[in-house]
Amino acid sequence: MTGEDLPGDAELVVLAAGGSEHAFRTLYRAYVRPVYWLAHGLVGNPADAEEVTQETFLAAWRKLPDLDLAGDSLLPWLATICRFQSANRIRRQRRDREHTGAAADETLPSTVDVEQQVIGDSLAEAILHEVAGLGELDRAIFRLCATEGYAYQAAADELGVAHGVVRNRLSRIRTRLRTVVKEST
Repeated sequence: MTGEDLPGDAELVVLAAGGSEHAFRTLYRAYVRPVYWLAHGLVGNPADAEEVTQETFLAAWRKLPDLDLAGDSLLPWLATICRFQSANRIRRQRRDREHTGAAADETLPSTVDVEQQVIGDSLAEAILHEVAGLGELDRAIFRLCATEGYAYQAAADELGVAHGVVRNRLSRIRTRLRTVVKEST
């Protein structure tokens, strides 16, 4: 099966909105790691990040029937939900501390500016454009390692290449994407 045979996010969203657990599971696998790391960056610890990630996908599951996917990727929409869930968790924790009389944690921001944190359409499009411009092997490596969470060796085994090939190509891909992010911000 080639990459062209795989359904895109728009098709998976339609199927998942219709109740396909397989389609939703495919979307979950594709985006759980980026959502987790976004949540971790916002809430600051692994336990809360895991909770926010699960809350994000639960909210996404509930909202999929009303979603009109604007681009090719579901990630910007999931990132927005994740940011709202993170802000809710931070507010809830602050309320709980105030209610129990505990001292406020100075490391938590007083407000979360969701507008500043949402991945802009132009940045998401720039990243997607850069990934689309990669060769077939590089796109496969990126998909397996960066979005599906494969270890280098597991991706190498899946693709029939050496461990070093995956490691080196992924390093170059990440460098290219960091440049795109820097140029877009």
